[in-house]
Amino acid sequence: MVPSIARDAGDATPENAPQKALLRRSLLATRQAVDAVTRHRWDAELCQRVIAWATLWGDANPGCSLGVYWPMREEPDLRPAYAALAAHGMQLALPVVSDKESPLQFVVWTPDDAMVKDICGVPIPASAVATAPLALLVPCVGFNRQRTRLGYGGGFYDRTLALHPRPTTVGIAYSCGLAEFDAAPHDIPLDAIITETISF
Repeated sequence: MVPSIARDAGDATPENAPQKALLRRSLLATRQAVDAVTRHRWDAELCQRVIAWATLWGDANPGCSLGVYWPMREEPDLRPAYAALAAHGMQLALPVVSDKESPLQFVVWTPDDAMVKDICGVPIPASAVATAPLALLVPCVGFNRQRTRLGYGGGFYDRTLALHPRPTTVGIAYSCGLAEFDAAPHDIPLDAIITETISF
């Protein structure tokens, strides 16, 4: 049975925030408990799946940049996939937090770039050449079968995905992040989900 919380259309309201936070803590604890050997195996499988998806996407969108993420808090580590994609000429971009109330910005990145840290302490390219990716790999704390993402609660990706034109979005997670919950009014379903075992 997957973890669940009871949520309704008022999920964004303060009275429902504790339930959302409880599910988030549960999913983060589950992810953190995955042992290193299993995590390495899952990451390798995820990398293969992401390379396969990104290669097809890149063939259909030549010269366009793909937004990726720097792994933190036991998120799937796709850096080997990033290196492979960059070696084949795909332009990659990392997100940058400009302030805590704004959408994410993206800057061009290659795996050998010098890095600094943004205001949240996340590594970003030192060069800061802005770009607008046509597709994003989006890390998920959790996700449901309707491709709704549960994040860390900061709202950065929610604000980013509300922009127009909206990039194609692919959620990245381990399969243990699958949970049962209803979408909030502001939630925008992802276009796809990729885990180490399933893609939909």
